[in-house]
Amino acid sequence: MYETIRYDIRQQVAWLTLNRPDKLNAFTEQMNKEITAALRQVANDESVRCLVITGAGRAFCSGEDLGGVTEDMDHGDVLRTRYAPMMKALHSFEKPVIAAVNGVAAGAGMSLALACDFRLASEKASFVEAFIHVGLIPDAGNLYYLPRLIGHAKALELAVFGEKVTAQKAHELGLVTAVISEEAWEEEVARFAEKLANMPTKAIGLIKRCLRQSWDHSFAEYLEKEAFAQRIAGLTKDHREGVHAFFEKRRATFQGK
Repeated sequence: MYETIRYDIRQQVAWLTLNRPDKLNAFTEQMNKEITAALRQVANDESVRCLVITGAGRAFCSGEDLGGVTEDMDHGDVLRTRYAPMMKALHSFEKPVIAAVNGVAAGAGMSLALACDFRLASEKASFVEAFIHVGLIPDAGNLYYLPRLIGHAKALELAVFGEKVTAQKAHELGLVTAVISEEAWEEEVARFAEKLANMPTKAIGLIKRCLRQSWDHSFAEYLEKEAFAQRIAGLTKDHREGVHAFFEKRRATFQGK
């Protein structure tokens, strides 16, 4: 079904693997479209309760494939037609998303990682705001997410100097959730994903929605958004299960419904 990505499901977790290892999983127009299609596929599959995005080979994603860049290219048009649909689909995605950063995440590849809810980094992973080195600005939503994660001053520093950030430094900055050893990589990523997949999926989606809305509304407006979201959460089967489990003094078994 897909040519530039791999897609499979294990233990209620969808694994989307960027699959151009010989090109360090660099983006092409086809890959942008296939990722967007896969995001829609996951969103519509009720059996999937968590998504992991990772890369094949030694890189997560090196950004745009410069082999397809020409001097007369309209970079704004490329963003509007190729990257915006992909990033909008990820931004509005209401299931938990993990970026399993197995190697370098550079340029738009870093943007993709920033847009995920959690970033697990291999000890050999790195992040590079590579745009400045070719006279461009960070794109694909990069400068929307970066200051929200690490603050304005540090985001400006990373964007302007474009220096490589190691996995450990990224963790110190608050850019990644955890750094995982190479030996434990696959096991720990799977464990983290399966933990999320067994949590109240609807509630997680509503938490993500409320966090997004908190940036764009007054406090009074946000309180109304919060009340609306809590009403939805209160009607879920997972809420009822959680209450029953509390009174019965047992571990809740959530179904994501």
